[in-house]
Amino acid sequence: MPALIQRPLNQGLYQQALADGIHPLLARILAGRLEEVQGSLNSLVEPSLKHLVAPRLLKDSNLACQRLLRAIQNRERIGILTDYDVDGITSHVVIYRALSEYFSVPVERLSSLIGHRIKDGYGVSDALVNRILDQHPLPDVIITADCGSSDEPRLARLKAAGIDVVVTDHHALPKEGPPPSALAVINPTRKDCSYPDPTLAGCAVSWLLMSELRNHLLEADIIPPDTPKLSELLPFVALGTVADCVSLGGSAANRAFVTSGLKLMNASTAPCWQAFRRLQGERFKSFTASTLGFQLGPRINARSRMADPYAALQYLLADNLAAASRQLELLDSDNQDRRYVEGEMTRTALETARQQVDQDFQSLVAYVEEGHSGVQGIVASRLVEKYGRPAVVATPGREPGHLSASARSVPGVHIRNALQRVDDLHPGLLVRFGGHQGAAGLTLWGDKMPAFQKAFEQAVLLQLENRRLEPSIYTDGELPGELLNLETQQLLDKLEPFGREFEAPLFEGSFRVEGLRTIGADQTHLLLEVASLDSSSLYKAIWFRALPEQGAPLPVEVGQQVRLAYKLEANHFRNQTSLQLHVSQAQAERG
Repeated sequence: MPALIQRPLNQGLYQQALADGIHPLLARILAGRLEEVQGSLNSLVEPSLKHLVAPRLLKDSNLACQRLLRAIQNRERIGILTDYDVDGITSHVVIYRALSEYFSVPVERLSSLIGHRIKDGYGVSDALVNRILDQHPLPDVIITADCGSSDEPRLARLKAAGIDVVVTDHHALPKEGPPPSALAVINPTRKDCSYPDPTLAGCAVSWLLMSELRNHLLEADIIPPDTPKLSELLPFVALGTVADCVSLGGSAANRAFVTSGLKLMNASTAPCWQAFRRLQGERFKSFTASTLGFQLGPRINARSRMADPYAALQYLLADNLAAASRQLELLDSDNQDRRYVEGEMTRTALETARQQVDQDFQSLVAYVEEGHSGVQGIVASRLVEKYGRPAVVATPGREPGHLSASARSVPGVHIRNALQRVDDLHPGLLVRFGGHQGAAGLTLWGDKMPAFQKAFEQAVLLQLENRRLEPSIYTDGELPGELLNLETQQLLDKLEPFGREFEAPLFEGSFRVEGLRTIGADQTHLLLEVASLDSSSLYKAIWFRALPEQGAPLPVEVGQQVRLAYKLEANHFRNQTSLQLHVSQAQAERG
């Protein structure tokens, strides 16, 4: 069971927060998450679009805008090529709607080019390029989003066919640098890029480029002076940013995108948001970062994992509630299928991972022969949660002899850098790879899996130096009984949005179990009633996935004293709001 470790506090930042007038509890949360902040903390605590840096600082943005301006003037055909996950789909929506609704490009001159996860693979794949080159007429210009940085061979094929490619992406560039066959490469991770925030999601990069294109079109008198800014598209940027798990810690831009997008989403009557409210029913109160990350995002991702991604695009672009609801039902059905497949794959992968942990491996590599490539990333995340080690989960690839895989990492291990080292020292093991610090995708040769596992372990050990990885849960320490209330929960909400590198506050403390029962369709969740030891106050608590399977022994018993890791949340039921503890872990203690 993971060890509970209290987050160390950055004392300098803690004192800075107090000096800025921030509540001591909030200062404690901030100081446990942030290493350093340039300037005032207000840009993080009170996110605002006013903190955004001008998009013209993105390298190649002027070159890209000039080419797109010419395409609009000359009535050229524009292709939008994006990845199939939430970040890719929301990037697609941003570009499509900006061009068609704001810049008056006729939709018949736009083509949506999204790869199929199973048939095409990720990024600008050969299979997708083949389909593009079979089109008549060909696009004159293609804009990529959330992909393209590592796809030089495929971009060269498009260029040879006379297609100009503008790459927008946020994934790490290969060591050779930006792909030379692209006309422009808009990527904040470029070493020669002046934009100060390299942590943007792909959808944010797309939005910034479209915003800069708007400026160019206004200066050229191609669109009317009263053409609105692209604020209405920020809900899609918020969704993609949260779902893609980019940093919400020290990034004022990402926090501003999510905060502003959620505010607009909650006030919007757009069919896609209305349909989701209707699906959730009366219990739904408002969109939050948690809603996007754990409810809406997975449904959109499930479509690309299990089937064709265009239903997700059509859901977000729907122009009426009936159409949006119809597409959302498909996404919801796919999500149910995804959960079943995920459960089966996770059981197999966990068995392999446990054997590797027993052998003291610091990395995990699992091959699931009957697995579905669309669920690799989720299963890899489950291994990371269970064992606290970076994990790679592979399934049979599309090409004979290939395996496709997804990788997820832990703090302190840069997963793409580890794969780069594997490729540098052992050329021929990997067919291709791409990604960023926390996640990556790769294709490798099936008969070289043992060699890959050894090389990957070496690459991870190099980054760890002398550290050893163990499963652990970082907490914000204990909360005194007088702070276990809704007021504290509402205070903590002021630090929203929470996400990667800025996790929601998680506390630990000792309680006595006064009641419990299993709930849920598969009876694997626990609903508890616990008593505080210092005040004897009773609290409702819910512990999701407390049991590995239906009928398994209960991990805690009535009357036991337990150590909980928990979050504070508001429980809305029958027009009543009460405090509920959301349990992440429970361990029996000696009373």
